[in-house]
Amino acid sequence: MFGIPGKQAVTLTPRAAARISRLMEKDGSKGLRLGVKKGGCAGMEYTMDFAQEVDPNDEVVEQDGARVMIAPMAQMFLFGTEIDYETSLLESGFKFRNPNVTEACGCGESIKFDETLGAAG
Repeated sequence: MFGIPGKQAVTLTPRAAARISRLMEKDGSKGLRLGVKKGGCAGMEYTMDFAQEVDPNDEVVEQDGARVMIAPMAQMFLFGTEIDYETSLLESGFKFRNPNVTEACGCGESIKFDETLGAAG
């Protein structure tokens, strides 16, 4: 497991926890699995999928009825991230405040990480 003992890999704002909890209830899933994949204009993209089971290698964060599982390959990229859920007149969705991101494109969905993170794997 990646990270600091006793410290959660990611934190959820109360709005994000409430939204994830509602989505879990509606879908009947065990939670949301977070990951990263190659793509987008900055090189990487976040992924979010409903999970029907918890993988033993996932980092699990539980808060206020919400459960987020972080895929093993994404743990080092997401460590220290705060996840929020924002609603505005034009859009609503999850926002990632990730200290590991060095660049992001205008859409906010495509990111670039500190290159030293990928060097270890």
